[in-house]
Amino acid sequence: MKKVFLVLGLLVMLAANAQMPGNNLPRFIRWVDNDQILVSTRLNKETTPKEYLYNTVTKQYSAAPAATSTPAEKSVVVKNANIFLKENGAEVQLTFDADEEKNPTLSPDGNYVGYTKNNNLYTLSLADKKEYAITSEKTKGILNGYASWVYFEEIFGRPTQYRAFWWSPDSKYISFMRFDEREVPMFPIYNSDGQHGFIEETRYPKAGDPNPTVKIGWTSPTGGNITWADFKEQEDQYFGWPIWNPNNNSMWMSWMDRGQNNLMIYELDMTTGAKKEVYKEYQKTWIDLEDRVSGRINFLANNQGYIAQSDASGYNHLYLYNMDGKLINAITSGKFTVTGIKQIDEKNKTIYFTARGLENTARVDLYAVYFNGTSLARLTTGDYNNSQVYLSPDTKKIITVYSNVNTPTTMGVIHRKDKTKTIQVIATAVDSSYKAENFAKTELIRIKSADGLYELPALVTWPKNMDPTKKYPMLVSIYGGPSAGTVMDNWSNPAYKEPLAKEGLIQVAFDHRASGHFGKEGVNYMYRNLGYWEMTDYMTMAKWFIENGHADPKKIAITGFSYGGYMSCYALTFGSSVFTHAMAGGSVTAWELYDSHYTERFMDTPKENPEGYKSGSVMTHIKNFKGVLQLVHGSSDDNVHMQNSIQLLSALQDNGKEVEFMLYPGGRHGWGGAKGKHFADLKTKFIYTHLLEKPVPAAK
Repeated sequence: MKKVFLVLGLLVMLAANAQMPGNNLPRFIRWVDNDQILVSTRLNKETTPKEYLYNTVTKQYSAAPAATSTPAEKSVVVKNANIFLKENGAEVQLTFDADEEKNPTLSPDGNYVGYTKNNNLYTLSLADKKEYAITSEKTKGILNGYASWVYFEEIFGRPTQYRAFWWSPDSKYISFMRFDEREVPMFPIYNSDGQHGFIEETRYPKAGDPNPTVKIGWTSPTGGNITWADFKEQEDQYFGWPIWNPNNNSMWMSWMDRGQNNLMIYELDMTTGAKKEVYKEYQKTWIDLEDRVSGRINFLANNQGYIAQSDASGYNHLYLYNMDGKLINAITSGKFTVTGIKQIDEKNKTIYFTARGLENTARVDLYAVYFNGTSLARLTTGDYNNSQVYLSPDTKKIITVYSNVNTPTTMGVIHRKDKTKTIQVIATAVDSSYKAENFAKTELIRIKSADGLYELPALVTWPKNMDPTKKYPMLVSIYGGPSAGTVMDNWSNPAYKEPLAKEGLIQVAFDHRASGHFGKEGVNYMYRNLGYWEMTDYMTMAKWFIENGHADPKKIAITGFSYGGYMSCYALTFGSSVFTHAMAGGSVTAWELYDSHYTERFMDTPKENPEGYKSGSVMTHIKNFKGVLQLVHGSSDDNVHMQNSIQLLSALQDNGKEVEFMLYPGGRHGWGGAKGKHFADLKTKFIYTHLLEKPVPAAK
């Protein structure tokens, strides 16, 4: 399940009429040398961005010479179901058949293209345009090089577009996964188009269902015998995205049991299929199979070892291992979260990384530390969240894109030789017309959890010209999932929130204890118990606003989509003693209705944890339902099935409860176009009708 955010229609409708500060922020592309960066920006009132060099010493822009501009790389694309090669401004068609090719991927040496069609894997030689069938299975439910749905959605991620094949770094092998999904239940999605409509069928394993079985194989770019990795295909297991060791071109593969608390990483021999254990981890709750930012495994040169990331201690940290998987030492430790590796300086045995929580859980900073864990130093400065950081090749300079709720987003450079760590400003996201005092006040506050263990963050925009003698309606925007917080100490354009602030609405985002602010330690509260702690913390925070923030207890609304939709529905059942209104989209309403990998990671199976599934179901608490619920769903949602909303509607009807429901025909897990505008307008109308109790302003 991925985070989905849909903006409020009113913000889109009215912000266009508000004063919008100009956005002058360049887009960083890369360091050209130790002094110059390549950026894309507009200078001299240009209408479209161009590439320029910025010199961090002279503080001057100059035209980017052709040699430094971003080169046009050789690439392959699919057009009209066939593959085309783009090179040196020319486009050449490579395939000519009627079957649709998918995910064309060039080999690293540029001599071959790998792709799938009809659920089989193919390669094509660019030298002679000859096609090779790596596999040729015709059995329905067998996929070669093309991922089964649960791997695409939950393990590999949507940007992979179902690709499940990989070239070795030396281009000598093409590797792929073979999925057998014949035992995975088929979920029907009805599409109403045409006279008779039709059924889409997806092999979708819900919690406790059979998963696809998987094999991993390799062969040469021109096919031939396939070597299969030494795993037992029928075991209940998961595999991750491959990790390639550039030192010897070997593949390392993450393996996990279905319970998702045992992780093994193996080095695989592509000539024999043999596997060798190189990393092992166990946690009582679960381990995320998806790779960490910057890599779970980061190899040192010449097979001198690797640096791993793990949150087994309760916070994500860095560890130094030898190549046999023996821990040498922890590099970082403490109650803070490493968020990514930026650079590894092997000569000086120093690692540069980003982390949150050393200064503030809502801010990211850049740090350096020796491999042995000593001399930890903060390299960024000030009370800012550094959303982007880029080290120069010699690590002497840092480009940072930073802000906080009161400081507009700024790009600057820090010269490390400057002991004061002054930030040399390159550009800001606003022009001189921006005046903070012209907009409603936004601030980041902390609210103590009911059990006193956590200082929970909330980002609030108060009503304009707030009257302390009045009570104001409040709208809480959330997502709510594990490690999926939305509250950071970032600046956002206040013009978007200004229209509702002028109307007298308190606009706030909440993060609970398991949102990522408090590491895996906080997220572990969700184990076998989705729903409870998120809503408990949200209720505590809402009560604080009622008691201390002038929020009207009769108008406490919450809105979200996907997991946020689940929390919004849960708020008017489990949390109905506090929340009075909700707008819920694409909502999970019972966890047995969602997919195996995501749900079981936190909840185990319904058979193993029946009480947890019962407690986390919106339907369990339906008799407590009160308030006003706007429920929406896309009819063709293949992620969170419309079945969730249908079952909730049935339960509400059976208990004599009223609900506002809107169906979006053909909508997936989110939708745009005219239906997207309709949805945004629907939310706007809900806010004005139920919270502000006035007509929606006419669009100008």
